[in-house]
Amino acid sequence: MSEQADLHSVPEMRLAEALVPIILLILLLAGAVASFGDGATGGPAQIALIVSGMVAAAIGVRKGLTWDMLEKAVIQSVSRSAVAILILLSVGALIGVWMAAGVIPTIIYYGSQVLSPTIFYVAALLVCAIVSVVIGSSWTTAGTIGIALISIASAMGLSVEVTAGAIISGAYFGDKLSPMSDTTNLASGLSGTDLFKHITFLLWTTTPSFVVALIFFAGATMMMSDVMPESQIEALRQSISETFSLNPVLFLPLLAMFGMGISRVPAFVAIFVSTLIGGLLGSVFQHTATDAGGLAGALEHVKAYWLAAASGYEASSGEPILDELLSGGGMDSMLTTIWLIVSAMFFSGMMERTGMLQRILVSLLLLFKKDGSLVAGAGVTALATNAIASDQYLSIVLTSRMYADEFKKRGLDPVNLSRAVEDSGTVTSPLVPWNTCGAFMAGTLGVPTLAYLPYCIFNLVNPVIAMLYAAMGFKIMRLGEDDAAPEINPAK
Repeated sequence: MSEQADLHSVPEMRLAEALVPIILLILLLAGAVASFGDGATGGPAQIALIVSGMVAAAIGVRKGLTWDMLEKAVIQSVSRSAVAILILLSVGALIGVWMAAGVIPTIIYYGSQVLSPTIFYVAALLVCAIVSVVIGSSWTTAGTIGIALISIASAMGLSVEVTAGAIISGAYFGDKLSPMSDTTNLASGLSGTDLFKHITFLLWTTTPSFVVALIFFAGATMMMSDVMPESQIEALRQSISETFSLNPVLFLPLLAMFGMGISRVPAFVAIFVSTLIGGLLGSVFQHTATDAGGLAGALEHVKAYWLAAASGYEASSGEPILDELLSGGGMDSMLTTIWLIVSAMFFSGMMERTGMLQRILVSLLLLFKKDGSLVAGAGVTALATNAIASDQYLSIVLTSRMYADEFKKRGLDPVNLSRAVEDSGTVTSPLVPWNTCGAFMAGTLGVPTLAYLPYCIFNLVNPVIAMLYAAMGFKIMRLGEDDAAPEINPAK
């Protein structure tokens, strides 16, 4: 075998060997959650991922791989998260600058007047669903309107955990059905099916899942008992108006973000530009009696927003509730989340390079003998890869490549595969704390993944409905059939 081939080959791996790092990781993560609760992702989970990755590396070295090979694989794996890391840093800067510039205070002030507590959770779900369909990005939706909704919920005394669940449910509903979504295009493209046929077929699982989410959040709204009295909300609005100079023009950074999202501007660029617009408007509208004039004053504003982008904004109104509400952000607030992503990609790189991930996936494929179980198996594989590989794109890519030929051999339309990958891969990614999506949502919304997870109703229900369809053989299409064709026999 040539040296070049050796660099890219993977060793023969028994299933028992491939499962060792996975079992260890499960045990360590369970111990971390049991010992530290929501604080598990603040360091203990990172240690668990790195230790498990090193165990995978040790098995790989024993099988003939060199540390240099493994190191290069880790570098390649971590590089896949570079865009996510840049977006996280930009979101941190955006939050800090928008706080200091009065953008978020303005959104809270006017938003709390428009969004009544009696409709808030449902409104959050619907607004995020519409925005995500329009711009095609769950991340951008959460990083803009999601931040605003979390702030409004906190100001009203509503549950930020339930609000985060509504935001993520709506954002991923839109992400799945938008023709501009990168995951939707990726799933349909890799599976070999038409984009709009894929989206139409998704409606069979997505629509009932969204209806269940709508019912849940309507019920959650009716059962609310800890809403802040209107008098206190009004007092909070009064404090905001006394602390910041409010003007509808300060909605411009948010509108600019939507416009760039619709225009398919990359998320990092859109967030960066919206942050700059926020800083410029803040320099115009937010003045104090101690502000210096001329060049000195301008430099003071630059320093203030520079610091807010780096380390966040700290409100000092004298009102404890308001100061807590309007303090936060900064790139440094995202560093723990980035640490989690890098650790997860370290583990993923080790599992992929040693061939352990591929060995586990191949073993899964051998279990699915019936057509219905094959569709369900593709969903289970996508979900499992989300947890093991820590990246939704890798989940979509690996599952699609692994199952595409088998679907064709059995005469199943590839739209079955593309839907299964989305139903159990795309939507479950924010439910895994160490997945890039879970880490992003937790870092952006300021709510730990395990805290918002029970309320991501759409994301939880969607894969369940998909599995039920597969078990019943409902809406499983054969090659050459259209969407109205009769379903196949699940017992085949």
